[in-house]
Amino acid sequence: SAADLRLTQAESWGKKGPDSKEFEKRKPADSYDQRIHCDYPNHTLVHPSPWSHPDAVSLIIYLSECEECEGGTAVVPRQGARDPLYHTGATVKTPGVYGHWINDREMAEENYRLTAPEVYEFRKKLYNREKRVRYKMGTVLVYRQDLWHRGTMVKNGVKRYVMNITFRRKDADWIMSWQPGWARKNYRLNWPERSLEKTIASLSPVQRAVIGFPPPGHAYWNEYTLATVAIRYKPFGLDMKPYEDAYNARKKNKADMKRAARQEENERRHWAFPILGGLAVALGWKISRSRWHRAVN
Repeated sequence: SAADLRLTQAESWGKKGPDSKEFEKRKPADSYDQRIHCDYPNHTLVHPSPWSHPDAVSLIIYLSECEECEGGTAVVPRQGARDPLYHTGATVKTPGVYGHWINDREMAEENYRLTAPEVYEFRKKLYNREKRVRYKMGTVLVYRQDLWHRGTMVKNGVKRYVMNITFRRKDADWIMSWQPGWARKNYRLNWPERSLEKTIASLSPVQRAVIGFPPPGHAYWNEYTLATVAIRYKPFGLDMKPYEDAYNARKKNKADMKRAARQEENERRHWAFPILGGLAVALGWKISRSRWHRAVN
């Protein structure tokens, strides 16, 4: 469900197509004609989980028309579990993880040709298998962060707009935030408009949870935090009732559990005392009878 997700990236940007002079003067970091790569090094210090158990998903939302802009994302679809382009260790052969971080296709591949010929030959297979997205305004490309893909040339003088979004599982703490933290950005840059806090107040509890706001029923909530958060967001109209109701229900449930535990303990004692008393009487009778026999004999 949405409550099990966390938003770690959300940005919109435009890519402008260069003229011939701009392209000739491009630098290694330019992405006019981008080298093929995987996105995960931008998001984690480790590596994505197995294909059948993804820890994050990224989206490209196209805000332009392909016919006007070109620049469709090139992707290399995975062809089953035994695809040699996705076998264990294959996705490590991405710039910045294996070799220098170079963004330009021609420069990156030339560097591999000179320094790592086997990687160069492997990456040629990626380009041979790539397919381009033919997008329209509103098209969404959904992909894993270890998918081979790249940006392609946009038409000269035209700007293509997209939005990049990433969601991770809430338990996948190794997937990091792309942007500076929401709280820091809000604290430093959001005064006096307070637009982020206004937006948070207008969201549903599930939507708030996706950006890291504790959901109703979370262990974070208690009488103190309910009061202080209510004071902070009162000017913006945040409805605290779902959080208060869930806390009161959890509190009542704990009280009911304690009451049930006490009742169970009392019942055990109620049955234990007669049983123990009977055992004591029987044991006392046996001891007395034994003493009587010794006295007679």
